[in-house]
Amino acid sequence: MSSARRLPPLRSLAVVGALGASALLLTACTNADTTRSSVAEAAQTESPSPTGTDTQSPSPTGSPSMNEDRTERKDLVSATKVTWDKAAATAVKEVPEGKLVDLELKRTEADATASPTGSPTGSPSPSMPNPAPSEGAPEWEAKVAQSDGTLHRIDIDAVNGKVFRTMVDPDQDPDDKTQITQWLDKAKQTPEQAVKAATAKAKGTVTHVELGDNDDQQVVWGVDVVDKSNWNKTSVTVDAANGKVLGQKVDKD
Repeated sequence: MSSARRLPPLRSLAVVGALGASALLLTACTNADTTRSSVAEAAQTESPSPTGTDTQSPSPTGSPSMNEDRTERKDLVSATKVTWDKAAATAVKEVPEGKLVDLELKRTEADATASPTGSPTGSPSPSMPNPAPSEGAPEWEAKVAQSDGTLHRIDIDAVNGKVFRTMVDPDQDPDDKTQITQWLDKAKQTPEQAVKAATAKAKGTVTHVELGDNDDQQVVWGVDVVDKSNWNKTSVTVDAANGKVLGQKVDKD
């Protein structure tokens, strides 16, 4: 916003009490000329300059302001060709009798193009059945659980739908696996049912589906939905037992 403009100072009038009529007339004329000059200067000072400092123009009606996060969502979603449900089906096929517990749209990291190598701790190296997309390209990162709670990570190219990396989560301990099996036992709603409930409240493109629990120890599905009209993200919490929407939060940043 431009700073407030100040009015020009008023010019003082000459004292005329002791002067004759001719002097008064002369003084009046002089003051009239001076006043006209002052008014002209004031008008020039107050006239807005075509090159003023306040150059910000309002956004077109209905056009959202695009900050960094909205721009990132727009670029990522617009580049994605594979929908969440197709990616989920592809991921589950990679693990016999597996169940999806997490699926997130993200950008491919640099290590995805590295050749798989054996772990010095004996952890299994990842399998790379297809070439990885270039760094920064969209991918779906999925986690699928076996019946004993073992998690498998499956990375899917979000443009062509091909799996380019699979691996067993090397960081799980027995307690982690037990928690996963307990969540799955309590989750009567499938990911598809959770997404249907979430998108009934928030219209848009699904970018994340995740099974977990909330502060009340309820097992829930968290679903992120991006509105393509303004690129805001809404996070919807769905009760994994009965499919009721427990809450939603709009991220406008």
